[in-house]
Amino acid sequence: MPKLIRLYIQNVAIGFGLAGLFLGVLLALDVAGLRHLILGSSSGWLAGVMIFMFSGSIFAGVQFGIAVMAMAERDDHPRGGTRRPVGRVPVPIPVTVAAPARRPLR
Repeated sequence: MPKLIRLYIQNVAIGFGLAGLFLGVLLALDVAGLRHLILGSSSGWLAGVMIFMFSGSIFAGVQFGIAVMAMAERDDHPRGGTRRPVGRVPVPIPVTVAAPARRPLR
């Protein structure tokens, strides 16, 4: 199996595992009365499955995005400039400029 496909499947599994944990915490803490709504109605299982699937797709996408961005190649070259000393910084000198007088607004 190609490495990228294996990485994708692995991160999707991690994302859906986090979604299951998230749903468990939502039900355990009864956030906004969700435990009562899900466990108290006859079609509450559908709401639980929807929460699990939608949050799983979000968590899986974020997990895969983080993993792909962490794969970026790093340069071995030092970054941050050449570390040469900076010469004297010139001090600005105020200059007087003659400006024409303003006309009054009408």
